[in-house]
Amino acid sequence: MAALSIEPGNSHPLGATWDGRGVNFALFSQHATGVSLCLFDDQGHETRVALPWRSLHVWHVYIPGLAPGQRYGWRVEGPFAPYDGHRFNPHKLLVDPYARALDGTFDIDAPVYGYPRERFLDDTSFDDRDDAYGKPKGVVIDETFDWGDEGAPSVPWRDTVLYELHVKGLTQKHPLVPPELRGTFLGLASDAAIAHFESLGVTTLELMPVQERLDEPALTARRMTNYWGYNTLAFFAPDRRFATARGAPWREFKQMVKKLHSRGIEVVLDVVYNHSCEGSAMGPTVNLRGIDNRVYYRLDPLRPREYIDYSGCGNTLDATHPQVLKLVMDSLRYWVTEMKVDGFRFDLAPALARGESGDVDRVSAFFAVVHQDPVLSRVKLIAEPWDLGVGGYQAGRFPVLWSEWNGRFRDTVRRFWRGERKVIADLGYRLTGSSDLFGDDGRGPRASINFVTAHDGFTLRDLVSYEKKHNEANGERNRDGWDDNESQNCGVEGETTDPGVKARRRTLARSLMATLFLSQGVPMLEMGDELWRTQRGNNNPYCHDSELTWVDWRLDEDGQAMLEVVQALAAFRERHFVFRRNQFFRGVRVRGSRGKDIVWLRPDGAEMAGPDWEDPALAALALRLDGEAWDGDGGEALRDASFLVLMNGERQETKFVLPSAALGDSWRVVVDTRERSHVGDATLAGGAIVLDAGGLVVLTEASSSV
Repeated sequence: MAALSIEPGNSHPLGATWDGRGVNFALFSQHATGVSLCLFDDQGHETRVALPWRSLHVWHVYIPGLAPGQRYGWRVEGPFAPYDGHRFNPHKLLVDPYARALDGTFDIDAPVYGYPRERFLDDTSFDDRDDAYGKPKGVVIDETFDWGDEGAPSVPWRDTVLYELHVKGLTQKHPLVPPELRGTFLGLASDAAIAHFESLGVTTLELMPVQERLDEPALTARRMTNYWGYNTLAFFAPDRRFATARGAPWREFKQMVKKLHSRGIEVVLDVVYNHSCEGSAMGPTVNLRGIDNRVYYRLDPLRPREYIDYSGCGNTLDATHPQVLKLVMDSLRYWVTEMKVDGFRFDLAPALARGESGDVDRVSAFFAVVHQDPVLSRVKLIAEPWDLGVGGYQAGRFPVLWSEWNGRFRDTVRRFWRGERKVIADLGYRLTGSSDLFGDDGRGPRASINFVTAHDGFTLRDLVSYEKKHNEANGERNRDGWDDNESQNCGVEGETTDPGVKARRRTLARSLMATLFLSQGVPMLEMGDELWRTQRGNNNPYCHDSELTWVDWRLDEDGQAMLEVVQALAAFRERHFVFRRNQFFRGVRVRGSRGKDIVWLRPDGAEMAGPDWEDPALAALALRLDGEAWDGDGGEALRDASFLVLMNGERQETKFVLPSAALGDSWRVVVDTRERSHVGDATLAGGAIVLDAGGLVVLTEASSSV
C-alpha cells in the first residue's frame, strides 16, 4: 500500500465514512490506551495506522485518497485484566461495530480467542498470536442510492397484517423466482413473492435477522450454522447471505425496500440488541469485547470477570451505558433513514430496559430515548416482551408507542382448540384484543400482536400433528426447544394416511387460522403456514439451512386448500372493520347501534353470566359483534354488518342454539371451518347449528349484503 497521509478527522460519525475525497474513521473506547486502524489490500497485506487523536473517548483519523471498497479493522491496546473486566488484546483484529459492510470469513480454527483456547480453557490467560487472517474485515461503502419518489406505505396498525419470514427460506425453492435471485433480498422483492403477499392481504413483512451474524462455535463444531441469525456481529451491515453472487448487500437491500414500498408493503426488521455474537467469557474476541469490555457488556459488579446473562446466549449488552445506548440508537436510525425500513421487532426486549439494579424499568433510558426520538417514535415498534432474567415476562407493560408479541394469545388459543377446560374466560380477553393486558395504558387492541405460530416453535401443520418435539437433527439430544407446546396430534404422532386423523387436523388448523383473523389486534402469519408447511416436528430448527426450513412451494391438495382458506380469511377481515377495531369492546349498548357492541353466548343461546366464565364443563363459546357500534380514535361512526361467531373447542360435536330474534331474525353462514362447509346456509333465530369437534362458524344477518 502506498504511503499514507493522515489528518485528525472528526470524532463523529463513528465507523468509516467516505466523503468523496477520503475516509474518516472513528472508534469509541473509553478504557483503551492505544488504537490502531488496520488497512488491508487485495492480497490481505496489512498496514497499521496508530491513531494519535482522541476526543471524548473517541479515537479518530482521516485518510485522504481512500475510497469505497477499502477493507479495514481495528486493534485496541489496554489492560488485559479479566478479574477487573478488561479484555484488551491488540493481537486480535476487531470488527468495527459501525461497519456498513463486511468481507471475509470467520475462521474458528484461527486464534480468535483472547486466551489460548486449544491448550487450556482459562479465559484469564493471554494469547499473543495474530488472528487477522481468520477475521472478517469492515468495508468502506458508498451510501448513495437513487430512491426516486419512494415513499413509506405507513399502514395504520388497525389495517396491518404481519408476515414473519426468513429471507432465504421463503424463496429458496420458489419455482417462479429467477434462480439467481432465490434466497436473496431481491428474491423477496420479486414479482412472484410480492404477488403471494398481496394474495394474503399482507401489509407488512417482519424479516428475521438480516444483520451480519456469526455461527456459534458449538454449531461450527457440528458442521451446522446459525440459520435464523440471532447472533449479531455488525449492527449496521446487511447479511451477505442474502445478496446475489456478485451483489452488494446494502444496495440490494435498498432495492428490495424500494420495490416493496412501491407495492404498498412495509418492511419491519427483527433486531437483536440484547446480546452479541461473542458469547460468554469463554467465547471469541471479535469486536465489543476487545474494544471495551467494561463499557459494552453487563458484568457482575462483584465479579467483573463474569457476564450477566439475560439472553441465554452468554452475555447481555449494557444499555444503561450511554455509549451502548448510542450504538443501538444509531443503528436503529440508520436502518430507518438510510435503509428506509418501517419498524422493528426487538428480540428479548426487556433486556434493553433493565436498570442498574437489574429490574425491568418502564421508564428506562432506552424507552425514554425511543419515545422522544423524531425518527424512531414514528415507526412500528414491536417488543418480544420477555427475556431470560428474573421478572423477564413483561407482557402488557411496555410504553404507549409499543406493540407486543402476545404469547398469552398463542397459548390460550392453542389450549382452547385442544379442548381444554377452564380457558373460556382467558379466551374472551384474547379474542377481544387482550384488554386485561393493554386496556389501561391507552394503546388499544393494536398493542396485541396476535399469533398462533412463529419461527420459534411448531408450524401450523405440526401444531396439529405432533404432541412432542422432534429435534434430534439439531444434535442436542432433543434437549433444545420448548417442551410445552400446547399442541396435539389428533391420535397419531406425525404424518399419517388415516383419513379421519387428517380431516380432524385440517379442521383444527382452519379454526386456529380463523381465530387469528377474527380476533381484535394485529394478526401475524408465520411463513409457509398458509401452504401447509411442515418441519417434521422440529420446533427449534435454528441451525438448519436446508429443505427442512425452506418453504416447499409444491402444493398438494391440502396445501392448496389451506392457501385458499387463508386468502379468504384475510379478505374477510379486510372487508369488515368490526374485526379490526381501534378501541376495545365495552359490553354495552353504543349510541347508534341496536344492542351491545359485544354479547357473549352459551351454546344454548343464553347470554353468558358471571359463573359461566368459570364453568369447568364449558369448552365452547359464541359471541355476537354489533357492526353498528361506534369506533375509531376520532369517534367517527362506522357501520358494518353484525356477526355471530360460534367456536366449538369440544372433542365432540356440539349443538349451538342461535339467540333470540332480539339479536337478529335470521342468520347466514359466511365462514365455516368444518370439513363439510355450509357457507350460504341460513338459520332462523332460535334455530340450531351442530358444529363438528374443533369447528368454527361465522354467521351474519341474512339481510346483510356481506
